[in-house]
Amino acid sequence: MATVPRPLPATGEIFLDARGGNRAMRVSWHQEAELVVLSLWRDNVCAGSFRLAVDEVPRLIDLLRTGLDTAYDVALQRRHA
Repeated sequence: MATVPRPLPATGEIFLDARGGNRAMRVSWHQEAELVVLSLWRDNVCAGSFRLAVDEVPRLIDLLRTGLDTAYDVALQRRHA
């Protein structure tokens, strides 16, 4: 019997895994606990979670931004090659 996931808090989002297979990542803010929770889901069952302190979020955002910038630069180089 599959577990129904709890609704996301007011600030949250679901991202589908590129591999499909009913995989997803949920990101939810929990201001009262000063946490961002990243949880991995498959078929409506939570397979794991990670609690990130809000003061660590800027580093994560910087990492994602740097990776996105690099991916964009590589894509531009491939188009002009």
